[in-house]
Amino acid sequence: MRQLSFMPNRRRPVSLALAAAALASMPAAAFAAEKTGMSSEGIFVLEVILLLVVGRGIGELLERLGQPAVMGQLIGGILLGPSLLGWLWPAAERLVFAGDAAQKSMINAIAQFGVLMLLLLTGMETDLRLVRRVGRACFSISATGVAVPFALGFVAAQFMPASLLATGSERIVSGLFLGTALSISSVKIVAMVVREMNFMRRDLGQIIVSSAIIEDTIGWVIIAITIGIATHGRIELASLAFTLAGVAAFMAFSFTLGRRIVFDAIRWTNDTFRSEYAVVTVILAIMGGMALVTDLIGVHTVLGAFVAGILVGESPILSRHIEGQLRGVITALFMPVFFGVAGLSADLTVLVDPELALLTVALVAIASLGKFGGAFIGAEVAGMSRSEGIAVGCGMNARGSTEVIVASIGLSIGVISHTLFTMIVTMAVITTLAMPPTLRWALGRLPMGEAEKKRLEREEVDQRGFITNLERHACEA
Repeated sequence: MRQLSFMPNRRRPVSLALAAAALASMPAAAFAAEKTGMSSEGIFVLEVILLLVVGRGIGELLERLGQPAVMGQLIGGILLGPSLLGWLWPAAERLVFAGDAAQKSMINAIAQFGVLMLLLLTGMETDLRLVRRVGRACFSISATGVAVPFALGFVAAQFMPASLLATGSERIVSGLFLGTALSISSVKIVAMVVREMNFMRRDLGQIIVSSAIIEDTIGWVIIAITIGIATHGRIELASLAFTLAGVAAFMAFSFTLGRRIVFDAIRWTNDTFRSEYAVVTVILAIMGGMALVTDLIGVHTVLGAFVAGILVGESPILSRHIEGQLRGVITALFMPVFFGVAGLSADLTVLVDPELALLTVALVAIASLGKFGGAFIGAEVAGMSRSEGIAVGCGMNARGSTEVIVASIGLSIGVISHTLFTMIVTMAVITTLAMPPTLRWALGRLPMGEAEKKRLEREEVDQRGFITNLERHACEA
């Protein structure tokens, strides 16, 4: 897993200025579009610019406050949509972000392809070797951490008002989807806080990150299967059996012969091609091919992109330079556009209704208690202390970008309504912003055991010895 850097709370006035400038650009750009009569292509370019600038400005402010920048991109989209711009200036919001079908399809195409790119990056950052090193504790934590919130989400969907469900969607299918949405965690945000607290080499830090990795992997498999069921509108045993068999065969092939094929393709391209970015092209082709395979077996393309990312990330010759090229274009373009478009689909004005506001509070409570309780139970089963269990429960509660991806897919395939989508996005924002301070508090209360202290000291001595020998051999050479 790549090292995630944390920006300290410095130069906050600069961050505020960036965020203010980004927000100030909204009405100016909308006014220009209204007065000059831009074409569909021009409005498309304006949409991209606004999503990039506003999302980056707010994300920079949040990161300097110790929060994930990706939430700034989502909040930027919310502010540009009906929640703020559409409320203050409806004509401008309709002109820029609710134009004709051709213009909307252009920005949605980038957002949809951005989902695959985000899952590719997520897979590349999934370190299965860390999971193998930690042992059995993370498996019990991830098992209960998925099962408990999934069950609570499924039950909650059975009692939700029919108005929150998509038209024509079966309540059981919506329950499967909501349960899956509540059971997933964000590995990136968990790793950010654990690394910031210098817990990455500590036993508990590795268990927390490994548990999040397993939950993420299980979650995407369940999501793909659930979406396969949802596309049929109801549960059909024959179709479900085919889907499960197809997923099992795909996963088995991917992590055996498929791994070797991916490794060889990257190596051959790197050794043979002379043109620029050839390896990046092959990686994107691998992602697209695996996404098509999962689509053919009746599950969503996100599973293929995620597994492709895992295999690419494990490639022995994948250089940091190539990985950086991919990460650059994804984080600079596809990520802010996707999360911005997701924010545009959320309408927080519906929460003015007291009933919907209370239901949203209930959804946040169910999601938080379910995730915390499930992870805490898993930690107890693994024989961990109560303080360690609290830290694990706090760490698993961040939904982050993964929750928004899941909700966007559910909205696009007609499983959830726009109102429920808004409620889920609100829950994702609240749990994500609450997780870093709670995990910092929980980790700060944990002393280091004597055995762990000796292990870390031994590893540090071994590391210094390795570097010394390396320098000595280099001088001799």
